[in-house]
Amino acid sequence: MTTATDAKARRVLLAGFEPFENDPVNPAWEIARALDGWTCEGAVVQAVQLPCVFGRAIDALDAALIGSPLQLVLCIGAAGGRTEISMERAALNIDDARIPDNAGQQPIDLPVVRDGPAAYFSTLPIKAMVRDMRAAGLPAAVSNSAGTFVCNHIFYALMHRLATRPALAHTRGGFVHVPYLPEQASSKPGVASMALAAQVEAFRVAIRTALTVRNDVRETAGRLH
Repeated sequence: MTTATDAKARRVLLAGFEPFENDPVNPAWEIARALDGWTCEGAVVQAVQLPCVFGRAIDALDAALIGSPLQLVLCIGAAGGRTEISMERAALNIDDARIPDNAGQQPIDLPVVRDGPAAYFSTLPIKAMVRDMRAAGLPAAVSNSAGTFVCNHIFYALMHRLATRPALAHTRGGFVHVPYLPEQASSKPGVASMALAAQVEAFRVAIRTALTVRNDVRETAGRLH
């Protein structure tokens, strides 16, 4: 699902994954589509759903990168067990799936991009985003591991494109892991969750910070994964 935007409008792209691993819902996509069309600091949010499939997720992202100028790209994925909005610091050039993706693929120890750099760092002001979410009473932290499943796969692919495509030279991007929704956690005893309304509000705060803060703060960002 996407919302048409004015050809001259700056865009904030929110790319959220479809449900996976037998869950009927994915908070990543629910957050993205809840904010589709929202305007912040002169930029319009556009939501795109990513398949939870190695390779095909990158194809969907590539299609979404075409169009009016992009100011920010935030890819979003769910992480069972996380208790807060997790701003990921680094993407690794490795696919090492613990389970098959939605197409039954399970790559082991393969590069996301052959001959690409070992890793990329997020270009978002992740600590400032965490600071402002916390100031709004919303649980957030910096994470040092995006895993090696399709989330890291798309994170690395995004950052590689931002680093190598001249048209995206001024676009900032990164990846955010989010907790399960309460309806998901109800069937998983002991697993943390966060209401969708709180997660959507956290992204409103985070996007506003990313659009207005150029240089990240140098301070602790709390629990690191």
